Amino acid sequence: MTEQTLTNKTIAVLATDGFEQIELTKPVKALKAAGAKVVVVSLEAGEIQGFNHHDKGDMTPVDIKVGDADVEDYDGLLLPGGVISPDALRLDDAAVAFVKAFGEVGKPIAAICHGPWTLIDAGLVKGRRMTSWPSLKTDLTNAGAEWVDEASVTDGGLVTSRNPDDIPAFCEAAIKAYAAA
Repeated sequence: MTEQTLTNKTIAVLATDGFEQIELTKPVKALKAAGAKVVVVSLEAGEIQGFNHHDKGDMTPVDIKVGDADVEDYDGLLLPGGVISPDALRLDDAAVAFVKAFGEVGKPIAAICHGPWTLIDAGLVKGRRMTSWPSLKTDLTNAGAEWVDEASVTDGGLVTSRNPDDIPAFCEAAIKAYAAA
């Protein structure tokens, strides 16, 4: 793991019901171990349902609703995958605006698996070198990204990764990007 420190950094994790549990819990654990404060942002207050592939996993408490969250309060954004959560987020105007705001002010964003779907709707992928779960290749390419099949890709402050097997490389790259911000 990188020697970068995230002390005094606050990272927003944007997810909703249907997120891939390990793609939220392992990066959050790594971020906290690096000293970051982590805030779970979602569409509604309460808890969100994690999934282990097709099976329900654990519930995760929500810290703040996306409509009440201000990008200025965060140093970076994490977008976990899973099919259901990113698909729901990309249809929510407040969630898309929140993601877009990170891109507009140049704050780092890390997205794994299906997480980049929301980046497409936020208009943040054109001209970017990225990776994702393979089924997003056409979507990302059609939106103007250069899609590559690599464990972790960093393009400026945008970090993307393919799947749970890539979590160690993803976490290391995300922490490095957040620390540099």
